[in-house]
Amino acid sequence: MTKKTALILGATGVVGTQLINVLSTNKNYETIHLLSRREFDFKDPICELHIVNFDNLEQYVDLFYVNDVFICLGTTIKKAKTKEAFRKVDYDYVIEAGKLAKVVNVDNLLVISAMGADVKSKFFYSRVKGEMEETLKQLKLNSLHIFRPSILLGDRSELRIGEKVTGTLSSFFKFLLIGPLRPYRAIRAKTVATAMSIAAQSSSTGNHVYHSNEIEKLTSGR
Repeated sequence: MTKKTALILGATGVVGTQLINVLSTNKNYETIHLLSRREFDFKDPICELHIVNFDNLEQYVDLFYVNDVFICLGTTIKKAKTKEAFRKVDYDYVIEAGKLAKVVNVDNLLVISAMGADVKSKFFYSRVKGEMEETLKQLKLNSLHIFRPSILLGDRSELRIGEKVTGTLSSFFKFLLIGPLRPYRAIRAKTVATAMSIAAQSSSTGNHVYHSNEIEKLTSGR
């Protein structure tokens, strides 16, 4: 069987770092390209690191000639400092990557969004995520997989006090978050990464959206 190639944008994030580990142990892949703004340590021999300027992503179109593109880009208003800077990372960079994936006709594009993503949301964060999703859908990619996790549990390069507290509370009251509230349960970054890897092996086409409970179902038995 011919092995696949993959590209990860946002490889230093909480999901991206887990995704490197998941994909590098997946026998379906022979090469994994990592796009990053800075150097970082990784030990996987099938991974190749590329330092890029995301403001000029079109210059790296050759790196998009892969089977699967995984987009794990994301920041916070606090870290970005302004709404404009936040939107650049969570919308502009993601859409530009989606356009390049369309140009080279990738098999699958898999992207991290967020619970509550909605173009009509009153909250800027959720609205930007919703706009990102809708724009990607309009590209009519071969197969688009959108993941909407709740609070992510896992090690981060920067401390997010709000998420840490909310995640701890969500985990503590996990037994209460059942039925229609199940998508609000905190979820481990490794679980999301594993679900992305599984979805990439599917032959289904079109657009697919996964909430936290559906992400967990994908990984059940793993």
